[in-house]
Amino acid sequence: MRRMLRFLGFTLLGLVGLAALLGALLGYLVYSPEPELPQLSGTVAKGAMEAGGLQRTYRSYLPRDLPKGAPLVIVMHGSGENSASSRIETGYGFERLADKHGFAVVYPDSYTFDWNDCSTIGEFSANGRPVDDVGFLGALVDKLAAETGIDPGRVFATGISAGGSMSIRLALEAPARYRAVAAVAASVPAPENFKCQPAGPGPSVMIMNGTKDPLVPFNGGEINLLGMFYKGGNVKPSPEAGQYFADLNKLSGAPETVKTPGADGISAEHTRWRNGGKTEVELVTIHGGGHGIPQPYRRLPRLLGPSASEPNGPELIWAFFQRQSQ
Repeated sequence: MRRMLRFLGFTLLGLVGLAALLGALLGYLVYSPEPELPQLSGTVAKGAMEAGGLQRTYRSYLPRDLPKGAPLVIVMHGSGENSASSRIETGYGFERLADKHGFAVVYPDSYTFDWNDCSTIGEFSANGRPVDDVGFLGALVDKLAAETGIDPGRVFATGISAGGSMSIRLALEAPARYRAVAAVAASVPAPENFKCQPAGPGPSVMIMNGTKDPLVPFNGGEINLLGMFYKGGNVKPSPEAGQYFADLNKLSGAPETVKTPGADGISAEHTRWRNGGKTEVELVTIHGGGHGIPQPYRRLPRLLGPSASEPNGPELIWAFFQRQSQ
């Protein structure tokens, strides 16, 4: 009996130790310290509206003394996240830029775990009907234009991961609504995983992806985490996604490529398709980067791959948008 109790005691201690070890490992992989909240001129406000028969929510940031007719940047979060985490995920980078350059920022919330993007795989329904995120975001732009005076003709959209995938859908199905979009850690779904209906030539498009992204493979293939979590179907290789939008926007000819040095063994390569007009397509390859937006304010969770402090992703995106806002 004593031997049995001793055995059970050692077994219990072993299980407790294993659980503690696994917990410590998980914390090591997913922990990421929050960036310091910067000094901002304006305030962040929560908002809600009805769209498509659903109650939708968002957070908006307006710099102090924002003039009428200012641009609007929509920033969309990743899978399972929300507008609050989107601010943290981007290191408050767009709010910093909004203060400096005079534009409004809005962080919408998805209704389900994911945005209803162009992929066929995912949970995109509510009450038995597909969630109309394209319609919601368009209605949100109209609401903010009426309430704040932003210029509905200078609206830009960006997002990370699932938010980047939703940016791609906006470029394809609502091209007249958005002046430019930027998709980060996302790609165009492969043909068997593609459900969108492109409305013809669209806005300028930036795609920003890391070559060591463990979730959305830079060279194409299945979206998954560790080969077993969160499977999202196949996507095109990032260079093919850039070429897809170049062809859609009738930007013929070979692209130009510029490389910029970085830090910690991570660098950026810019591939640009242009025909002399305003519309352009740019692929920003973060060589050695993981699944997220490069920035100096926040380190990626280790589970998502190497974290790039350079280049400054929000600054690159705003510079791209600014070229289209004239």
